[in-house]
Amino acid sequence: MEPTGTEPARRGAPANARWGITLPLAGVPLPAHRDLVAELTELGYTDVWSAETNGTDAFTPLALAADWAPRVRVGTAIAPVYTRGPALLAMSAASLAEVAPGRCVLGVGTSSPVIVERWNAARFTDPLARTRDTVRFLREALAGERVDERYETFQVRGFRLERPPEQPPPIMVAALRPGMLRLAAREADGAITNWLAPGDVPKVRAALGEGSELVARVFVCPTEDAAAARSLGRLMISSYLTVPAYAAFHDWLGRGELLRPMHEAWAAGDRKAANAAIPDEVVDELVVHGSAEACRRRVAEYAANGVDTPVIGLLPTGVDPLAAVRALAPGSTADWPDAGV
Repeated sequence: MEPTGTEPARRGAPANARWGITLPLAGVPLPAHRDLVAELTELGYTDVWSAETNGTDAFTPLALAADWAPRVRVGTAIAPVYTRGPALLAMSAASLAEVAPGRCVLGVGTSSPVIVERWNAARFTDPLARTRDTVRFLREALAGERVDERYETFQVRGFRLERPPEQPPPIMVAALRPGMLRLAAREADGAITNWLAPGDVPKVRAALGEGSELVARVFVCPTEDAAAARSLGRLMISSYLTVPAYAAFHDWLGRGELLRPMHEAWAAGDRKAANAAIPDEVVDELVVHGSAEACRRRVAEYAANGVDTPVIGLLPTGVDPLAAVRALAPGSTADWPDAGV
């Protein structure tokens, strides 16, 4: 799919290349993002993407960003298909599309059993079918059609958006393995992925195929203290990659044996041992760290290997996150400001 939204010229970047940032930043109140967001286009960022776990919701930061930076594309990565009813999800997407016409993307996905079942009191069942059905419903609803349909995983009777968007947003699907990647290519406009190395991108791209946009969140730890970066990286890797979907993803990518000791220690309830069992090489593949220049080059490798839109996910290290976002801009020559870790 062709990128949506205005394509600003970027300093030191190829024509039409995209460069995204995940907002909000850890520890920064939403209103305090205004000045940074207003600079993003000039800095070379084309996209603002949000996440939804236990912090802000996915849509509010994007509505603010769309107003503060009227040229950036905004996208949810992701809004879970279980935690909002289908109609509410369509209303949220339509509202964002009204605020940012022609420059928003609705990214949906399954999230995880912890978020869906433990935190939101919903059932996590048939994830591939539920995602497919939600995308099909959203296509009809966002086009302004009256939806009266029994899908495999839910039923909607007589719903029509009161304010359908003049330009329905593209829909992307969070996808890791071939089944969901093929679903994204078949039913949606692209796929959103994360927790992969630049060298993994060709395998993911091959499963998705050409003609669909591939968005990847890239976790960046802004420090040249490798030990500190690896310590934080291990905490995150053990938390994420022990989730069954991510464990299967990395089995498919070929890291199953490298991560087996982590999984065994985690299953035994020994989180300290699980963290210690993660090899440095795995952390260094999956978490970008080093000088700002090295981090910019590493993020660019994802694009060179087949990612259409790399989206930086900034990890907290004590460096001023606003300054770190500026340093990570394409074409920047800045390095990290002095800070403790």
